[in-house]
Amino acid sequence: MAVGRLLSNIVQGALLLLVADGSAQAEEKFEKVAVYFEQNLKDKDAEVKFEAIAGATGLAKLKVTAPDGRTVIDFKTPDSKLGIRHLILESPEPKNRAIVQADFPAGAYRFTGFTGSGRKLEAEAVLSHSLPEPPSLIYPRPDQKYVAVGPLGIRWRPVKNSAASIVILEQEHGGREIRTNLSGAATEFSVPNGFLEFGTEYALAIGTVSKEGNKSFTETTFATGDKK
Repeated sequence: MAVGRLLSNIVQGALLLLVADGSAQAEEKFEKVAVYFEQNLKDKDAEVKFEAIAGATGLAKLKVTAPDGRTVIDFKTPDSKLGIRHLILESPEPKNRAIVQADFPAGAYRFTGFTGSGRKLEAEAVLSHSLPEPPSLIYPRPDQKYVAVGPLGIRWRPVKNSAASIVILEQEHGGREIRTNLSGAATEFSVPNGFLEFGTEYALAIGTVSKEGNKSFTETTFATGDKK
């Protein structure tokens, strides 16, 4: 009888370990997955972007399957012990948007990842081909010269059904950059005092974001005046 109870306890313990291990496996999940289109009105190009963020550990493998069953990403880190936790992968940017849409059809994309310890992560993200209307700049005007270094209010016309707005302001040769996310209803952004310098060229991009995560950007450049 004692031997029988001992065997029973061992079996129950093993079952508990299996259940606990199964629960741990089930709890492992992606922090974020996303797939979306991005178009640039100035360059007349478009690309698709994939983003995946694992949990606390890095990914040794990541596979993404398109709605038609094709494997569009097969990423591996065979010689890394830590793996990669955050991935942003972009397609080329052809001038013909239809080429990108044909290669990346609309629908649900399946993300399957494996951590260095072999744990499996699964999630889905939906790609839409519907792109938001691009913003129209009011000020500064495209390629404007002699913009004042003092307080600068960047303004653009409102865009219907925009879920969010993005402003990116870059110093062309100095590497300084401002990047901010605003509400979809925003139509103005005030550049912080001290960012602009005299006699300097800047690249400005204003983007709108759809509820599906797709983005449309309008880009231009402007230059500040020389110091008197």
